[in-house]
Amino acid sequence: MTHPFNASTGFCQGPGSRRSFMRMGLAGFASLSLPGLLRLRAETPDSKRDSKAVIMVWKPGGCSHIDTYDPKPNAGSEYRGPFSTIQTKVPGLDFTELLPMQAAIADKFTVLRSMRQTAGGHPAGSMQLLSGDSDTRDKPKPRLPDWMSVANYLLSQNKQRSNPLPVYVGVNPPTNYTGSAYLGDAYSPFEVKGDPSAANFSVPNIGLSDATEIHNLGRRVSLRKNLDTLERAFDHANELQALDEFETQAMTLLTNPATKDAFDLSQESDATRDRYGRNTWGQQLLLARRLVEAGVEVLTSSLHGPLCGRVSNWDDHAVNHHVFDALRFRAKAYDQAVSALIEDIYDRGLDKRVLVVVTGEFGRTPKISYQPSTGAGNASAAAGTRQPGRDHWPRAFSNIWAGGGIETGRFIGATDKRGEDSIERICGPGDFLATIYHHLGIDSKNVFIKDFNGRPTAIVDHGSPIPELMG
Repeated sequence: MTHPFNASTGFCQGPGSRRSFMRMGLAGFASLSLPGLLRLRAETPDSKRDSKAVIMVWKPGGCSHIDTYDPKPNAGSEYRGPFSTIQTKVPGLDFTELLPMQAAIADKFTVLRSMRQTAGGHPAGSMQLLSGDSDTRDKPKPRLPDWMSVANYLLSQNKQRSNPLPVYVGVNPPTNYTGSAYLGDAYSPFEVKGDPSAANFSVPNIGLSDATEIHNLGRRVSLRKNLDTLERAFDHANELQALDEFETQAMTLLTNPATKDAFDLSQESDATRDRYGRNTWGQQLLLARRLVEAGVEVLTSSLHGPLCGRVSNWDDHAVNHHVFDALRFRAKAYDQAVSALIEDIYDRGLDKRVLVVVTGEFGRTPKISYQPSTGAGNASAAAGTRQPGRDHWPRAFSNIWAGGGIETGRFIGATDKRGEDSIERICGPGDFLATIYHHLGIDSKNVFIKDFNGRPTAIVDHGSPIPELMG
């Protein structure tokens, strides 16, 4: 049985009792899922205009740094790949031909070319970067909460923010190898799933406008209150609480028309929607911008699915994809969506408040490998066809940073001549996490959260904010 989270102590108390089981049953009977997300969180006192926010754009599987942000045109043909190099708006900073739109606005972001971590598998690599877990072994679920859940937890300690939107929203968020761990599900994201570019796209459980639905919802809440009263008759410890402020927030999210407006992409102009791209990724990132502008502080969005190619991610082993066909296949949608998001953050005056980070868990092998394809599809030849690929590579990779009040139009660090190792201004997961926390006003060196055993655990136990990325 799961261990219920105790708000007063900040850690789990042990196996669930009959009372906790009934409590979960009553919540389920009431059919209210949002309180489970919002419970134990209240909102920060800042207005949406002043509160800091982070949008993390996640590339699951890991993007080839050599074929995008860190080309090596002078390396041998077994390393460099087929793409030509193009100049960006920043002197001395070159990309490959796959990213012309980002190259044109490179003065609006900074490229970190010297990231490194030590885990070669997707689970451990993701957990290292997103939670700071230094373990190199792949695990089925995270031992430490990811930075998004931690930020949600910490930003939720102050109860004076009136914005009905959640602190943490995931628009098709990264869900593999991430999680809230000992913080509990209350600090997981409010998830928005589906294709925002579809004509019938909608977000359930927000902004109810039908009077009958609202009435029925009120009846369910009233029933929950009555059941709580009944349970309390033999709940001598008085542990079960009735409809609380978090359920009130959930009701607000369900009934407040402003919440529905925040998720409504039809309120954007056709020109803006076209600018991002009329596809899943473009509209995901437009929705991300719309939500942080409305007051969401933590926003994650994963660029996966059919736009990636046959296996729906960036894991470009030769058995999965023809790596270069896959990069070509996804390049236009990726380049357009990311460049539009970054430009929009600046055009709308959000660049001091909103930090945009675009990354995956690691890079891809500088040396090209060749293996038979395991199946035909977008960016993959027929099964058995020998094709090129790049494998997992944690020793060097790139990510990009925009907004956040940082100085942009530059690059940080370097890799060696083949892109095999970060050799200058090397940055690791702790530095990555501390930089994000710094933007959100969280002092990562001095914040500890109790784990399952009640032991105070540092949210970052190694690393410091990257000075060039501190606004």
